[in-house]
Amino acid sequence: MDERHVFKIAEELGLAARQVQATAELIAEGATVPFIARYRKEVTGSLDEVQITAIRDRLEQLAELDKRREAILKSLEERELLTDDLKEKILAAETMSVLEDIYLPFRPKRRTRATVARERGLEPLAQILFAQEERDPSVEAAPFVDPEKSISSAEEALAGARDIIAEWVSEDQSARAALRDLFASRGVFRTKVIIGKEGEGSKYRDYFEWEEPVPKSPSHRILAMRRGEKEGYLNLTALPPEPEALFILERLFVKGENACSDQVRLAVQDSYARLLSPSMETEIRLATKERADDEAIRIFADNLRQLLMASPLGQKNLLAIDPGLRTGCKIVCLDRQGKLLHNETIFPLLSEKGREESARRILELSAEFKI
Repeated sequence: MDERHVFKIAEELGLAARQVQATAELIAEGATVPFIARYRKEVTGSLDEVQITAIRDRLEQLAELDKRREAILKSLEERELLTDDLKEKILAAETMSVLEDIYLPFRPKRRTRATVARERGLEPLAQILFAQEERDPSVEAAPFVDPEKSISSAEEALAGARDIIAEWVSEDQSARAALRDLFASRGVFRTKVIIGKEGEGSKYRDYFEWEEPVPKSPSHRILAMRRGEKEGYLNLTALPPEPEALFILERLFVKGENACSDQVRLAVQDSYARLLSPSMETEIRLATKERADDEAIRIFADNLRQLLMASPLGQKNLLAIDPGLRTGCKIVCLDRQGKLLHNETIFPLLSEKGREESARRILELSAEFKI
């Protein structure tokens, strides 16, 4: 058990470290949440099911983060890309998204437009453009024209250089973090019916032409839109206003007002449309799906709790017993509406005297509360 995890979870949940440690040890031994909540109160300091579940889930998240961190460090070390500064950043990453953003520029890539451009020797041109000095891009691109490398004009050379810059932009940690926040706060769900599916998908009629803000969308509508998409009746997108996204990126990367800056601006626009927007949309869709699932589970649990707390035998006064050996049997007396009238603990299983006193007490309570 990693002590850092214990203290981190204790701080996040407002619990004592010993409570988290004890719960983690019980979970590691295979104990279930209901078992720990019911039979290990003295060990955990009387943590309830919600707190124990939160500890269990956070332990799993942190373990998964550590596993991924270890795999990334191993990959970078094997490829001799791991520097002290990079290692420090990776070890300091506290979420999976931040960790993946740090690793993204070093991840083994499939063959991309930027890869092809690098193979054609256009990275130096990309660096010249990215510096955004007062230069003529066409003049700078001329030496890179090489028909043998399938570069037949200066414009083709510039296009390849922009592909490289677009990839730099898409892999920038600050840019990804800023866009992630934008998608979460300003994203909009939009759905449209797929042409020709109007009749078959009539149960999704409300979503044939629909839009609403991502942060305000309730769980049942998120899940309904996703179902409509999965069943082939709806097209679903989750995007922020494009001008706001481009403004953020241009502010980060366009540093001047000259011809080279114009090339960078074109690369930024391409990066957003082709690389960043699809990536961020995938992330926000996954995040909202998790949020919707959690909310749906919470609503189901609340409804089930109300059902279980309802009077089990109709309009009758009840006496209920929760069996217990060492800690005794808990008794409650409820009225016809399920309201608590009385509670106490009896000990019928430890001695003959306890058995007799418990039997007498049951009869007294039954008479007193008309059970």
